[in-house]
Amino acid sequence: MTPIIGLSGRRHDLHRAHSVIVTLQRSTDMAGKSLNRVQLIGNLGKDPEIKYTPQGTPVAKLTIATNERFKDKAGEWQDRTEWHNVVLWQRLAEIAGEYLKKGGKVYIEGRLQTRSWDDKTTGQKKYMTEVVASDLILLGGRGESGGGGDFAGSSRGASAGGGNNFDQRTPEHEPAPAGPITDEDIPF
Repeated sequence: MTPIIGLSGRRHDLHRAHSVIVTLQRSTDMAGKSLNRVQLIGNLGKDPEIKYTPQGTPVAKLTIATNERFKDKAGEWQDRTEWHNVVLWQRLAEIAGEYLKKGGKVYIEGRLQTRSWDDKTTGQKKYMTEVVASDLILLGGRGESGGGGDFAGSSRGASAGGGNNFDQRTPEHEPAPAGPITDEDIPF
C-alpha cells in the first residue's frame, strides 16, 4: 500500500484514507436529513391517564422517571431524577391503560414533539415537549412489584399495522383429557 501523510503528520495507508473519504462523503449525503428518536427506560410516576378523542381514538398520557447517578465535586454520590411526559395513541394507549401501573418499569421508544396553546387565564402562549411513543415494552416479570402484572411483552405502534394485538401472557396449564384420543377428537 502507498503510505499517505495526513494533516497530523501521521502515516496512513491508502485503504484507511479511502475509508475516511467514503465516511466524509456519506456524512455530506446525510446533511439534508435529521433524526428525532427517543429511547427511555424508567418507572411510571402514576397510573396512565386514558382519554378518548371525539372520534373514539384512545390516548394515554403518562410520566416516566429516569434516574442518573453521578459523583459530585466532593466525590459524593448524587442521584438526579428526570421526568418525561409520554403520549401513546390507539392500541399502545389501550395496552398502557390495561397493563401499566404506578412504579412499573417500562421501555418507551418514540419521537419528541412540542405543542403549544394559549393559556385561558393569562393569555400567554404555553409550550410542552413530550415523547410521542411508537413502541412500548413492559419490563419486569411476574411477581415483581415494579408493575407489569402478568404481562411482560412488547407492542409496536399503529404504524406497524396495529401492533401485537394478542395476549402475550404465559398460558395456564390445562389438564390432559381423560381417556385415549380418537379420530372424533381431531377437528379436521
